[in-house]
Amino acid sequence: MSQPKASGFTKQMARNMFYGGSVFFIFVFAALIFDSERKIPQRSNAQALTEQVVRGKQLWETRNCIGCHTLLGEGAYFAPELGNVYKRRGPDFIKAWIASQPTHIEGRRQMPQFNFTPEQLDDLTEFLRWTGEINTENWPPNIEG
Repeated sequence: MSQPKASGFTKQMARNMFYGGSVFFIFVFAALIFDSERKIPQRSNAQALTEQVVRGKQLWETRNCIGCHTLLGEGAYFAPELGNVYKRRGPDFIKAWIASQPTHIEGRRQMPQFNFTPEQLDDLTEFLRWTGEINTENWPPNIEG
């Protein structure tokens, strides 16, 4: 008497599903990377880079602003998101706010005084304007950052 052959799930079938699924998802991942890389130049706002924006970015980095603030979702969450601060408040408010720090209001987080020159304030404000014009597909999700 012969044994009936099992018709269940075999190791070979599992192996084929694993390799086939892996190859499929590698292709999907590669397609997503290609699509993202293709869209970056239109969204990055690189055409609007100026020397003033670069100097503002250097101030942002050397003063470790990202240690307290977020910018386009990256950074610390101690202070407000600044990705859209230029649209929300405008250049005059930004310059006055930075120049008036710290406010010494009891119970309120304080920003240090960096003693920026008027030119440095212009550079930093220009950097924040440029950042606000990057196509982030509506990030941050609310107007107040």
